[in-house]
Amino acid sequence: MFLVNLSVFRHFKSNYRELYSEPMKKMFLKLVLTCFCLWRLDGVFGAILLIPVTVIEGDSVTLNFHLTERIDDEIQWSFEDTLIAEINVTADSFTVYDDVLDGRFRDRLKLDNQTGSLTITNTTTEHAGHYSVRYILANYPMMMTFILTVYGVESVSVNEGDSVTLNSDLTEMKDDDEILWMFGNEETLIAEINVTADRFTVYDDVLDGRFRDRLKLDNQTGSLTITNIKTEHAGDYKLPFKLVIKIFNITVYGEFNIGFTDFIYYSIKVNLEEYHD
Repeated sequence: MFLVNLSVFRHFKSNYRELYSEPMKKMFLKLVLTCFCLWRLDGVFGAILLIPVTVIEGDSVTLNFHLTERIDDEIQWSFEDTLIAEINVTADSFTVYDDVLDGRFRDRLKLDNQTGSLTITNTTTEHAGHYSVRYILANYPMMMTFILTVYGVESVSVNEGDSVTLNSDLTEMKDDDEILWMFGNEETLIAEINVTADRFTVYDDVLDGRFRDRLKLDNQTGSLTITNIKTEHAGDYKLPFKLVIKIFNITVYGEFNIGFTDFIYYSIKVNLEEYHD
């Protein structure tokens, strides 16, 4: 028996429209379709729920698993198929395995003994991914999968005329990787890497050509460099990669911005000195 919770998908639909631009929607749909394919190939669970969850890096997030009926077996939480927490009702044991996966969850997992919910504290981008909880209910094997997207926000300051590199944090790109760099509130696509298609493209003629001859893509890491930066390049640069969305908020200081405070200070100082003389 296969069941799909329609209320979950209504929730997903509204959040999907609100949180994701067109390029990001395509990437997110690929992940959802992959989950469906894996589920149908497995064919073990009586029901599966897919629940999208978002969190800003550094915040805590709770994956809510509210028990409404008594469960007489184990509850197991997994991250990408690695067991990270479990409750054994019969043995009355509650365990978190936060040293797995090179300790990325160390001191970050909290298991609610009453509801079975799992909380991840002080999240980082390496915690983005698929969290599954498995249990038996009324003799049916059940599974809920939470798709956790982590937003990493970084503020960057640069002087006008300098260059700045926005790091993807990737050491190398794999064959199926895709990089999309977007700028501004409208999330205008300004650069793209599609490894499968062997395509490395900068769209520096968009937005009236403000980026013309200023964008450089690192073909190995996907990082983006903006050269000879101007004040019109200030704003938000967004990089959605799988379930991590990095946002770089760039502030550009022009010559006037840099010298204005000093100008006022020295003007007052000189005037005071002349007054005392």
